[in-house]
Amino acid sequence: MDNTWRLAFLMILTLHSTTIVAEFGVVGGVGVGVGVGNGGGGGVVWVGGGESKLDGAYTALQAWKSAITDDPKKILGTWVGPNVCSYKGVFCDFTEDEMGASASAFPVVAGIDLNHANLQGTLVKELSLLTDMSLFHLNSNRFAGTVPDEFRDLNSLEEFDLSNNQFSGSFPSATLYMPSLIYLDLRFNYFSGTIPQELFYKNLDALFLNNNQFEGEIPQNLGNSPASVINLANNKLSGNIPASFGFMGSKLKEILFLNNQLTGCIPEGVGLFTEIQVLDVSYNTLMGHVPDTLSCLQDIQVLNLAHNKLSGELSDVICSLRSLANLTVAYNFFSGFSQQCSRLFFRNVGFDVSLNCIPGRDMQRPQPECSVIPGGSLSCLRIPTPKPLVCGSLAVSASKHTNSTSSSP
Repeated sequence: MDNTWRLAFLMILTLHSTTIVAEFGVVGGVGVGVGVGNGGGGGVVWVGGGESKLDGAYTALQAWKSAITDDPKKILGTWVGPNVCSYKGVFCDFTEDEMGASASAFPVVAGIDLNHANLQGTLVKELSLLTDMSLFHLNSNRFAGTVPDEFRDLNSLEEFDLSNNQFSGSFPSATLYMPSLIYLDLRFNYFSGTIPQELFYKNLDALFLNNNQFEGEIPQNLGNSPASVINLANNKLSGNIPASFGFMGSKLKEILFLNNQLTGCIPEGVGLFTEIQVLDVSYNTLMGHVPDTLSCLQDIQVLNLAHNKLSGELSDVICSLRSLANLTVAYNFFSGFSQQCSRLFFRNVGFDVSLNCIPGRDMQRPQPECSVIPGGSLSCLRIPTPKPLVCGSLAVSASKHTNSTSSSP
């Protein structure tokens, strides 16, 4: 998914640049580098004044070059001279706001893509001079340190990918001030501390924070995020899944909470007005019954509840989900499942119920472990509903209930 997103974005910019070159009769090519395997950019000849923009880019890139301590693929060997559009991994485009006449068109650095370059070093504040840059990809390198606060000046940046590096420190607050940001990927680093609530007010479409060391509770405004993909897996997050999660917008397709330290119930509101396809809450300490509102997730393909302390019976409304391809409930304390769930074994659906407390099934917990159900005294909010559930009307009812509760003194 990630590579498709990125390559499509780069192809659009490449085609856009080619069109401009043809229109203005520019000799040579606009420097475009899709990753570091494409030989970098070509020579650029431009008309009009834009030298100051590229002068700033030259200053920024040379400052960064001096902060890179290891370059095993000799990529920076091309980072010589003022023609930054010829640097490998750097690509340029013409500014749209300067297109009134051919004499005013000039190139700027529109993106940096150094994925899989295996570079070692740090980021430098001078990179904040690249205010026309819309894409910054550093996946799979050895960069360390923190993200400079000056990066907040990157007001054109749409994609920011620092994944699979060695960055550390608290959440990079500079990203909260990037007004155009829609894709943020910080996974597989050493970021720590809490996740700021401001993050879920941003207009992001994809958010990857997995495989870091974030801790504390998930902000209660999680449900405000318009993102289609959110990955919080493999951190040290604790507390409950915010109740607002159940009322996220219909754009949400995938959300992963797995391998944290989350407790409490699965929110009753889950599934209302959503088109979610993947929900993974495995490897936490969630307790209580599975809410019937999961039956509203008619597009869900993967539902992973494994390695928690959930109990009760799996009902027909969950096992009847039409798009279900994999339902994993292993390592819980479920005491049974319905006839509809039994049919999953014959529906070519992955269905793992091992190590629960289901009588008559193989590979269950020893009886002493099932004598005391964890969270037996836990009271999970239940929204009274008629059966069968009518998901849309339930969401309206639940929203009214939430609003009336919040407005009570």
